Amino acid sequence: MAFEAAGYGGNQVSNLLVIFTGGTIGSKSGAGAISVREAGSYAIIEGYQSGPRYRESVQLECVQPLNILSENVVPDDWNVLIETIRSADLSRYDGIIVTHGSDTLAYSAAMLSYIFCDSPIPIVLVASNYPLGDPRSNGLRNFTSAVEFIDGEKLKGIYVVYENSAGEAIVYLGTRVTQAVSFTDQLECPYDVHYGIMSEGKLIVNEHPYNPSPQELRSREPAPSPFTAGKDKLQSGLLYVKPFSGMTYDYFDFGQKAPKAVVHDLFHSGTANTSASERHSLLAFAKYCAEHSVDLYLCPLKDSSETLYASSVALQQAGVSFIENMSVDAALMKLTLAYSLFTDKQQIREFVMNTPLFYEFVASR
Repeated sequence: MAFEAAGYGGNQVSNLLVIFTGGTIGSKSGAGAISVREAGSYAIIEGYQSGPRYRESVQLECVQPLNILSENVVPDDWNVLIETIRSADLSRYDGIIVTHGSDTLAYSAAMLSYIFCDSPIPIVLVASNYPLGDPRSNGLRNFTSAVEFIDGEKLKGIYVVYENSAGEAIVYLGTRVTQAVSFTDQLECPYDVHYGIMSEGKLIVNEHPYNPSPQELRSREPAPSPFTAGKDKLQSGLLYVKPFSGMTYDYFDFGQKAPKAVVHDLFHSGTANTSASERHSLLAFAKYCAEHSVDLYLCPLKDSSETLYASSVALQQAGVSFIENMSVDAALMKLTLAYSLFTDKQQIREFVMNTPLFYEFVASR
């Protein structure tokens, strides 16, 4: 795997907006539980400014529109965060850091990637595996690496910086980071292709065919954001289903209240149960969704042009929609955005399947 060192200045003053939302990185331990407290968020600024990697050329301005654990984030909270960023005069800043809990970091990173796909400055999300007062915490190092990333690279777009178990500060594109893994607290990414590593204050880019170059990111001129400030609002409306052996679909009942759409996860090879027994068959569930006018999307699938298993072919022949070359996390957020913005089903499908916003289609840049 090849790597490229990227440098882009760093001597002049950089003005960064820090947006606190809570999460473990802004929490403290006490009374047998981890909870968010206002003082916890600002402790990371004190830690950074007193640390060995502090840069006097970096000026930090802080706001705290939210103070919640990230497992409690709902669309209304995203709307607050979006409005906070939209209301800022981005011409005054060289970048934005959003402190966030690790539990739902991947969802927020993808959502911000879509809504701020036209951002002229980098927006970087950071989190922590433990509260800052815990010696095992990587939160302060993640924040410091994010400062160095923005100060040195000036790459447009949305990113996540998070230290792995080997002590490497990994940089992810905002639509290409997946949920933290239980037991290890590690973030992952599709195909295990991260964007780069921060080393000694500089970005070492992972020169992989799936990754855009730093030059491409700096010069990119994306289409305008699909989300209109002051007009659009994110809304709930999706049901997410993760299959397992023996899953029974007849527990679902859309008679009283149906979702706008169902996102159905797949096993790693792009498969699901299509057996003759209807109560266990995704084919039968697809028919049930159609009868109730509920859109059904299957994800992830690497590439439908490759040879597929018989179960996947059967689902294709039944007309079920596969979302290809996109993580489930990114697909869930793009569908949430689509169903918040549009009502026409064909427009929603076109937006999700064929409208790239910020590198969410991993293997087809």
